[in-house]
Amino acid sequence: MSTAQPAVTFRSVSKVFNERARDRVKALDDINLEIQPGEFISLIGPSGCGKSTLLRLVGDLIAPSAGTVLVNGKPAPQARLNREYGMVFQQATLYDWRTISHNVQLPLEVLGWPAAKREARAREMLRLVQLEEFARHYPWQLSGGMQQRVAIARALAFEPSILLMDEPFGALDEMTRERLQLEVLRLWSQTGKTVIFVTHSIPEAVFLSTRVVVMSARPGRISGVVEIDLPQPRGFETREHPRFFEKITEVRERLRQDEVRTPSA
Repeated sequence: MSTAQPAVTFRSVSKVFNERARDRVKALDDINLEIQPGEFISLIGPSGCGKSTLLRLVGDLIAPSAGTVLVNGKPAPQARLNREYGMVFQQATLYDWRTISHNVQLPLEVLGWPAAKREARAREMLRLVQLEEFARHYPWQLSGGMQQRVAIARALAFEPSILLMDEPFGALDEMTRERLQLEVLRLWSQTGKTVIFVTHSIPEAVFLSTRVVVMSARPGRISGVVEIDLPQPRGFETREHPRFFEKITEVRERLRQDEVRTPSA
């Protein structure tokens, strides 16, 4: 068993929105989870179960109503100040008036890096996502998949130890999605980052992850954790492996068991 400090720890975490209002919503209830450094964790569950809320708690975009969120052993607000994570959302959210290189440099500008150092780092990151030749292009000149690769490069630019990804491929076609899954696994292997990935796709979660965290319907609870023991590195042939289909079935059955236990609204 690893003795390393967890990358992320949730201790009895709950989240209630509009807590003092009549329309209060309990989004999460009693979440307990440890994520180890270098893991690739996918969060999966029905719509509205709090997957993205968990991600935002790690990123200190919202605060828990109860419990503790630790990032690399520190409270989430301190980890945010220390720039210990990068975030990638469903939309790339690039600025059309900035070149690809200058989009990647944006967080480095905020941090006050000198221009030469910013440019060198942007070149390095664009080389990592295999887009170096597009540095002087603008976002509207790139496909949706290429834009997401730029967003990933930007999120990695300031060397965070954790990458938070909130359905980053949800708006893409299936072929582009599969290519980017391979791209993300390559980047994960090269950088050793801890990745927390939100998805609605069971095959995507199984293909990418070391563990899949299955969540219940709202209020979101962790109903199970499925270990994914598929060999690394993974490629197109992984999707044809019998073990791949076994793990998809295991995750699907875990989701169905929770549906049976959860009474309909």
